[in-house]
Amino acid sequence: MTSIKRFVKDESGATAIEYGLIAAGIAVAIITAVNAVGTDLSALFDHVGTKLQEAKG
Repeated sequence: MTSIKRFVKDESGATAIEYGLIAAGIAVAIITAVNAVGTDLSALFDHVGTKLQEAKG
């Protein structure tokens, strides 16, 4: 019976879940930022490539 009471009072699992949710939120923010920067960077390289082709031709 004592072990059941101790299990019910144990909050270490809740803390682990909270840290997991925080890590997931940070990961989503990083993925969103990298995706946006990657799209802008790709557009920039396309623009530079087009200008180089125009200067060459």
